[in-house]
Amino acid sequence: MRTVFDMPTTPSHTTRGRNPVGGPTHTRGPADGACNTEREDRILPSFESGRQRHTDPGVSLALARDRADRLNTLRYALQLTLPSDPATPVTGALSLTCRLSGADAPLVLDFAPGASGSIARLAVNGVEIEPHPVHGHLVLPPERLVEGTNTVDVVFTAGNGPLNRRADHLYTIFVPARAHEAIPCFDQPDLKGVWSLTLDLPSAWTAVANGRAQARTEHIDESGATRARVSFADTAPIPTYLVAFAAGALTERVFVRRDRAMRVYHVGLDERLVSANLDVIVDGHIDALRWMEDYTDIAYPFAKLDIVLLPAFQFGGMEHPGAIFYNASVVLLTESATRQQLLARAHVIAHETAHMWFGNLVTMRWFDDVWMKEVFANAMAAKIVHPQFRELDHDLQFLQAHYPAAYDVDRTEGTHPIRQSLDNLANAGSLYGALIYLKSPIVMRQLERMMGEDPFRDALRAYLTTFRFGTAAWPDLLAIFAAHTTIDVRAWSHDWLEEAGRPRMLVERSGADDSSVTLTTVGEHSSRARWPQQLELALGRDGTVQHITLSLDGHATLPLTREQAAADFILPNGRGLGYGNIVLDAQSRGWLLAHLPEVPDALTRGSAWLTLWDGMLDDAVQPGALLALARRMLSAESSELNLQRLLACIERLVWTFLTDAERAETAPALETALRARLERAESTSLAAACFACLRSTATTAATVQWLQQLWAGEASLPGLPLGEAELIALTCDLAVRRVDGDALVAAQVARTVAPDRRAALAFVAPALSSDAATRESFFTTISDAAHRGREPWVVDGLRWLHHPLRAAHAQPRIGPGLDLLEEVRRTGDIFLPKRWLDAVLSGHRSAAAAATVRRFLATRPAGYPPALTRMILASADLLFRAARREA
Repeated sequence: MRTVFDMPTTPSHTTRGRNPVGGPTHTRGPADGACNTEREDRILPSFESGRQRHTDPGVSLALARDRADRLNTLRYALQLTLPSDPATPVTGALSLTCRLSGADAPLVLDFAPGASGSIARLAVNGVEIEPHPVHGHLVLPPERLVEGTNTVDVVFTAGNGPLNRRADHLYTIFVPARAHEAIPCFDQPDLKGVWSLTLDLPSAWTAVANGRAQARTEHIDESGATRARVSFADTAPIPTYLVAFAAGALTERVFVRRDRAMRVYHVGLDERLVSANLDVIVDGHIDALRWMEDYTDIAYPFAKLDIVLLPAFQFGGMEHPGAIFYNASVVLLTESATRQQLLARAHVIAHETAHMWFGNLVTMRWFDDVWMKEVFANAMAAKIVHPQFRELDHDLQFLQAHYPAAYDVDRTEGTHPIRQSLDNLANAGSLYGALIYLKSPIVMRQLERMMGEDPFRDALRAYLTTFRFGTAAWPDLLAIFAAHTTIDVRAWSHDWLEEAGRPRMLVERSGADDSSVTLTTVGEHSSRARWPQQLELALGRDGTVQHITLSLDGHATLPLTREQAAADFILPNGRGLGYGNIVLDAQSRGWLLAHLPEVPDALTRGSAWLTLWDGMLDDAVQPGALLALARRMLSAESSELNLQRLLACIERLVWTFLTDAERAETAPALETALRARLERAESTSLAAACFACLRSTATTAATVQWLQQLWAGEASLPGLPLGEAELIALTCDLAVRRVDGDALVAAQVARTVAPDRRAALAFVAPALSSDAATRESFFTTISDAAHRGREPWVVDGLRWLHHPLRAAHAQPRIGPGLDLLEEVRRTGDIFLPKRWLDAVLSGHRSAAAAATVRRFLATRPAGYPPALTRMILASADLLFRAARREA
């Protein structure tokens, strides 16, 4: 039996990866707090030695290639002393050994700790040398290097940025290349190393890391305080971005399932909520581990797997080998959780577990292929959760979970290819987004369908076995796919991975008496790609739907029988397979707008709704007509998955695409329809979703008064208990609708028991204030990077600051919010810039707001990062479309 304790048989070192690949797009990296410019002129000439300069800020592609060619067999022995006071520096000592070829040239070590870090001692092969920091690097001179094994010893004060230090705990986030902002290292993904870690910490603290804790001793420090020293076993070879530890007042719980031991750590959370969820969380990991072992035919490749639950963690989860970190709010659910939240929890657990193979066992060589680990983690997660929710239509679930959010970027001026070029890891965070997480699984599902499930699986097994504990690039996997299929996978890869945007799929009834249907794909953004894909064309007539499988490679004509030609509608994406902006013929569009609830198949209805939504965005469907259809579907739609999507679209229609007058006119009927659907909801999950939409869109005095009664406990919702999380959400929605919102928020803060929720609400309270000056003070506060440590709280506050009901007052804050974007990218974690933009822009719909964004883009200097421009264009897309209607 495979167990979690099976350690792979591997050498205790890394194998040098192949050269990373990437492109020439150049943007500047972050500013370096450790740079000594007075020494720069003295150091750089000696570093030339016939080679390209490699001491630009960040980790350049040129530097990464040079080091990958010269280095292997890396081993890090790291010791850190962690004070209990977050204001006291973290100090450390590192002993790094590596094998080096080409000792005639300097070797560059990465260390950019900012103002909080420094070097106390640097020695190379036992000889102490003077540190010469250059743009976040330490240049090791060739006269101290030798061919073969070298040792570098560093005594340092760590940088605080990626340590996420709180009053009672700290945790690391080193992805994508932030390890060197805290500790000296070779911070690139294809230089995997074995890490041993020792933490000196307050005696009351607990610690968890990649390796298994193997010894804990106590000692008295020089101040007389009792402290603990925890040492962790060596890791398997891992890249720097996956190195992790957490320490603090952590509660530890041990679970044993099917001969596997798993520890769960948490801090600052509601103990009752933790206890109510832990069994489900642990079982989810155990099920995912077993599924992945069966699918890959490779035992879990690391020594142990722990779970760390953190309040306000920046991501949903992070797949550190041996210790997955989670945002507690994603996995700790209340009894009124929606089906979507339950699915999201199951998916993130499966996703992070799948990363142990895809990303951790085999790692992308360079971050231009970061999508590779994400596409397979998402693809595996979709397969893993299937048996956990057998009652669901999983094809419909895949459609709703992937297509809308992928389209939200791919239809915009800010779209980009899935596989992007990258010249410097300082810019790697800009590669993340909906297209690598959501479009790439759609694309890979198409490839699996064309190849067949077994050949596809066999190719992945060969990939994982071939590059086990090493690194690989997309061409490596593409060659393996090519060996397992007769399909021209390279042409397929070019169109779907290297081209930006999505196809525009035109549907035309042609021939005498509509005896055929013609499909033609053209680039929505002028691409010449053909986007080969398989479709299941839906033809609906008289309450029945017929599906016809069709391969589309740029153009296809399908002859129709007399009965098929009389179809009420023709929908190319009838079974949710095709990807693109489907432009329906007028007859199909009109019939679906009038009769969509009558379509018997839930997947076809879901796909048709997404197609009509695209039509609304392209001005082929009026927002009022689509909202009228949504209101009818509220009472008729039987699929909870379709209803979840419908409710999300209703919110967007109400706040972005209806004018104030249209909103006021339609509000009574919409709120009545939502209230009626809430009262007859078939599940707690659906009731919670309906209630969330109702409280978000409510504007009539009667509904707002009823919501206030619910908040005060003077009314109740049968079948839907309102716990703290629900009451806090209700508080926020009421606060932006009432003149006494401040008192309401203060009362909710006072009655909130869970410390993490109470602190979060207190943080965003100024953004909810009825007083404009207080709201201004919130923006001033978060304009300082020192106050953006709790990134989810910052984003929540920004959303409330820019709520549609306060858009007029918030509009002057759009420009300053955009001005801060470069700094936000430099100082925040990878998802913060896009979330920041969405929070700043999503509450606006006016032509004046759109003009502010366009003016900002038009006045950027030539060196403004293209990735940020694309991000702004994507986040502003719905604003631009709404403003166009207003004009």
